[in-house]
Amino acid sequence: MKANKNPRIRRDLEFFPIRQGNSQFVLVKDHLGLVEEGKAVPWPLYEFMTLLDGTNTVRDIQMALIRQKGGVLVGADEVEALLAHLDESFLLDTEKYEHARENIVARFGAKTARPCSHSGRSYPDKPADLKSRLDEILKAQTPAPKPEARVVALVAPHIDLSVGSRVYASGYQWLKYTSPSRVVVLGVGHQMMGDLFCLTEKDFETPLGVVKNDRNMVKELWDAGRAIISENDFGHRAEHSVEFQVIFLQHLLPEDSFTIIPILCGPLMPSLSGYSRSAYMETAGPFLQALSGILSDGDHETLVVAGVDFSHIGPKFGHNMPATHLQSQSEMHDQNLLKAFSNMQTDVFWEESVRVKDQFNVCGFSAMACLMEILPPSRGQVLGYEVWHEQPTRSAVSFAAVGFTAIRESQK
Repeated sequence: MKANKNPRIRRDLEFFPIRQGNSQFVLVKDHLGLVEEGKAVPWPLYEFMTLLDGTNTVRDIQMALIRQKGGVLVGADEVEALLAHLDESFLLDTEKYEHARENIVARFGAKTARPCSHSGRSYPDKPADLKSRLDEILKAQTPAPKPEARVVALVAPHIDLSVGSRVYASGYQWLKYTSPSRVVVLGVGHQMMGDLFCLTEKDFETPLGVVKNDRNMVKELWDAGRAIISENDFGHRAEHSVEFQVIFLQHLLPEDSFTIIPILCGPLMPSLSGYSRSAYMETAGPFLQALSGILSDGDHETLVVAGVDFSHIGPKFGHNMPATHLQSQSEMHDQNLLKAFSNMQTDVFWEESVRVKDQFNVCGFSAMACLMEILPPSRGQVLGYEVWHEQPTRSAVSFAAVGFTAIRESQK
């Protein structure tokens, strides 16, 4: 490892506490795939890793370890050996990691189609098996009544298909009442760290075939919002929130009948000068206006589909207590958001998130905020809502389905 005065752990990793017997470990998730899948580090090593924030020198780290060990001497060579081990495992932000990452980004950037990243893991990789699985999911819920007006948007989960089957079914049963020639797919950029949006001109490959990208419209969006869009499309490489929606669209709509405009929405708190609707509109206004114009294009029937989840609670998501202790509060927050969202009360929607300072980690907030700004006059209907508990981590995730229909002039 090349000497680094202030070593730092990679900022694009996710860490999840787990227990194995009486021992505590931390599972490392690396969307680049450089860290071996399923790698878990012992708790003492994770505590050491928390010192590597880019501000501490090797000497600072050595002194911190000595204090942690009650004055027992820790040599600088021991610290260097640990750092070398972490670097070899691609856990450190070093030249070794940067070089490997640049190669991966370049290889993805050269592709004209995005390969599916979750087939064979999250869903079957053989077409017949996938169709059978999707049919099974769609039968998991009794069909809702036919919407009374034109469907303009669907909101579905992006949680694991087996976990969210009933809510996926609740949302996608509405798709049979639409016949779009173009679908704007809003997803959540889980690995985005500073931009509001991430676009791609790539087609999407899945076991069910290839969905064409509406590249002309994507280029228009690029021109409208270049300053707030990721410089490359790498955020799409391993992101599941759009991919899961695409397989439902392929399964339910006629083959080759539609194109897609895939858009990932990044976290708003780190990207805005202030966490408010006014700050969002000031920053993203031209992009949102261009996207709204695509929806109002009379030459195409355009549907918006958003893949979002709601609250993420418990130790896995940074809380110091189990999800069961937070669920009553997070569910109330979810219901407040859903009420404002379905009624298109945009200011109230923002005020609710600001009120709790996004305490419950609603990962789909940015995509829903985008959706509310671009839809024509509409009203929403909540079609399903559930909370899933992950017992090993004492954590939970909530998710919902919402359908939006157009409001005619006479109904305003």
